[in-house]
Amino acid sequence: MKIALYTHSTNPRGGVVHTLELGHALALTGHDVTIFAPDPAGAGFFRQTAARHISVPCAPAPKNLHAMMFQRVAEISACVRAYGEHFDIHHAQDSINANALAECVESGHIKNFIRTIHHVDAFTDPQIQAWQHRGIHAAARHFCVSETWQNYLRREHNIHADIVPNGVSLDRFSPDSSLRDITLRAELKLGEGPIYLAIGGIEYRKNTINILKAFERVRATHPGAQLIIAGGASLLDHGQYQQQFRTELAVSSAAKHIILTGPVADADMPSLYRIADSLVFPSVKEGFGLVVLESLATETPVIVSNIAPFTEYLTGDDCSFCDPNDPDSIASVMLQSLFATARTNAIRARHKIASRMSWHASAARHLALYKAAITPEFSHA
Repeated sequence: MKIALYTHSTNPRGGVVHTLELGHALALTGHDVTIFAPDPAGAGFFRQTAARHISVPCAPAPKNLHAMMFQRVAEISACVRAYGEHFDIHHAQDSINANALAECVESGHIKNFIRTIHHVDAFTDPQIQAWQHRGIHAAARHFCVSETWQNYLRREHNIHADIVPNGVSLDRFSPDSSLRDITLRAELKLGEGPIYLAIGGIEYRKNTINILKAFERVRATHPGAQLIIAGGASLLDHGQYQQQFRTELAVSSAAKHIILTGPVADADMPSLYRIADSLVFPSVKEGFGLVVLESLATETPVIVSNIAPFTEYLTGDDCSFCDPNDPDSIASVMLQSLFATARTNAIRARHKIASRMSWHASAARHLALYKAAITPEFSHA
């Protein structure tokens, strides 16, 4: 099959990682896979894959989300009109690309497309909300990465979505230490710790302010504790929440012990997990949480919210659950994650969970659904 995968940027975000890893695994099976992504800087992706990559010609994105979506949809649809007829499958991983593909279906340049819904946001702008709705309903077939969102689509949109699994590379995310672990620790000026790691930057969805409040409580017991907040590349505007975080940080007793890295080099991510004593990931909403699998693959204990989708694939023997709305609960679990039992559970979870969630298995599931999609009924949908 000739498969086109579409992702919204070349930034290291969960949906982009999912697309790259899926495309790589599909290409290794012998299929012809091309990944499309807007790339205004022309830098390419942060990770090499066996799939072909086409940079969508585009201008720098406006800061306004409405203007950005309007511009990106036009740019992507123009690119699809140039290349679209060459592919058997068009598969969008986000709302922006889904709207671009919807326009190409309406103009007759492609017959249909598949959409993976990782999660659904709530927007106050009615036009953006309408675009999100269109990006869901215009697809001829739907996938999602968890039962949580499968149930949501059935309940709120009367849509059936097939489950496609996420994965993790056990070769790449390994507990085996490297020289880079030592040099990265030095570059970040880390002490004896304990070291806590939060990934995703400063966002409401990542619950960063409550992580800060919990960390302040942890330092009462462990004065040497440090918190790394890594990542943060996003197309969405998180300025208001980030200002609230900066206001909290300005008066925080823990401010000098918090390290804001911004986006981290992809090659450094395994080391970043390994130098942490635990991953703190109490999201208030998540599509799946790929970083959870990556952390467990390095045998680093994980703290997550006691909500779905985490409760779908994790148990209390795999991770530590907390109430994401209660900093005291998060802090209590952060302290518990330092116990030897947490490390033992992470070691066991690497084999129990990460080993059965491979990108090879994800690619096989996608291929079965792609083959089912290439039928006369689907082709004329």
